[in-house]
Amino acid sequence: MEQTFHAVEFRNITKRFGEVTANNGIDLYLDRGVIMSLLGENGSGKTSLMNMLAGIYYPDDGEILIDGKHAEIRSPHDAFSYGIGMIHQHFKLVDVFTAAENVALGLEEKFDLRATAYKMKEICGKYGFDIDPDKKIYEMSVSEKQTVEIIKVLYRGADILILDEPTAVLTPQETEKLFNVLRAMRDDGKAIILITHKLNEVMAVSDVVAVLRKGQHIATVRTAETNPSDLTNMMVGRAVTLNINRFKPKDPTPRLTVAGLTVRDSEGVKKLNNVGFIAYGGEILGIAGIAGSGQKELLEAIAGLRHIEDGSIIYTPEGKNPEELVGKTPMEIRDAGVALAFVPEDRLGMGLAPGMGMADNMLIRTWNKTPGPFVDKRSSEELAKQVHDLLDVVTPDIHYPVRKLSGGNVQKVLVGREIATSPTVLMTAYAVRGLDINTSYIIYDLMVGQKSKGTAVVFVGEDLDVLIELCDRILVLCGGEVSGIVDARTTTKDEIGLLMTKVGGKEGK
Repeated sequence: MEQTFHAVEFRNITKRFGEVTANNGIDLYLDRGVIMSLLGENGSGKTSLMNMLAGIYYPDDGEILIDGKHAEIRSPHDAFSYGIGMIHQHFKLVDVFTAAENVALGLEEKFDLRATAYKMKEICGKYGFDIDPDKKIYEMSVSEKQTVEIIKVLYRGADILILDEPTAVLTPQETEKLFNVLRAMRDDGKAIILITHKLNEVMAVSDVVAVLRKGQHIATVRTAETNPSDLTNMMVGRAVTLNINRFKPKDPTPRLTVAGLTVRDSEGVKKLNNVGFIAYGGEILGIAGIAGSGQKELLEAIAGLRHIEDGSIIYTPEGKNPEELVGKTPMEIRDAGVALAFVPEDRLGMGLAPGMGMADNMLIRTWNKTPGPFVDKRSSEELAKQVHDLLDVVTPDIHYPVRKLSGGNVQKVLVGREIATSPTVLMTAYAVRGLDINTSYIIYDLMVGQKSKGTAVVFVGEDLDVLIELCDRILVLCGGEVSGIVDARTTTKDEIGLLMTKVGGKEGK
């Protein structure tokens, strides 16, 4: 009888970073023709484990076997030699090149774009991709760019694929297309590892689920024999559910009234065109859209961080006269008593001072409110401790530089600081990006808490299931324009997905 081997096998894999053990004696395997979802909280060891398979890290102890043989994977080039390819969440493409040129980059074979395009079409036909080899990357949608990344690794002969949060920026329709492609690759004998936080997607596409917790492999289970509650229990160590108390806004009053907002970027490209909406106190207004649809520019414009070409932003504090925000600097907006809390997409670039610790980053929001010539650091240290305890921030101490923290813990510091300012308008962009399910649910609860205080919460999110369950209304952006505003209690993911691609065009109020 012919002996069969696992496509990938981790044996007693251990990886340390200084005093931190990221992976501790992990035994795990994956067979061909299987889609495995890899789940775990922030810091559970998912990324470090996959980076060892992809040749970015090297294990301190243990070994990796490919098809039953010891694999020496010390670089991404080594990984490709074993048929391993990783599709990262942030694409690594040259925008001014065509799809075929991007696929051909780095190949050792003769540079022949005609042959490359022909082989790309063969791959597309085999797995159900739809891509034009001659199309420039900057002309592509997000899903098309992702397709190019997948074709790149398939072109190089990869039959073990790692996808990191592949649906984070896709519409429901694009997600289903991707899942159909993954199923086709699985049926062709590929071994596929899917890193995702979305349990509904885990249940929809994976065959098995591997769960890591605090650097250890807890269990691998068949997807058909488990459920989201059990998976969460394994990840966190206890049951965690998204039970949002979505009460109807009480006596909602306008906090922000945006009309005719038009914004261009530094290169003169129009990013927002005639955007208008009202954000009410005591409600959560969700904002949905494919990445790059103007979400970032909208929040930056309201916060005074981006020049506005045309339009009006009226802020109405409770019991006070309305104020026009357009033309004010961020400092002037705050000095006028406008409490806008802004959690940006680029948390280290815009949200925090990377070289400072938690305490000093708390101080950034309040230093100019300290009476007298001396800055009171005690209050910022107390606030840092509160955020540390509430969100379970993993850091040696509150003075440890935030740039040395994991991405998820950086996000916890930023979100905790903004919510702690007790804003009248709380604007968040991807507040739970990179956070594990437990911390994400804490953030959602904090959003509901702000809503109950009468705060107008503007929540830019990626997960449509969460947007539908958390928000009162959802504004959908497409190409910098409002394609619709829907009632979150009655809408569907398909309706929002169509609006994200401007199909349907239902107008809201």
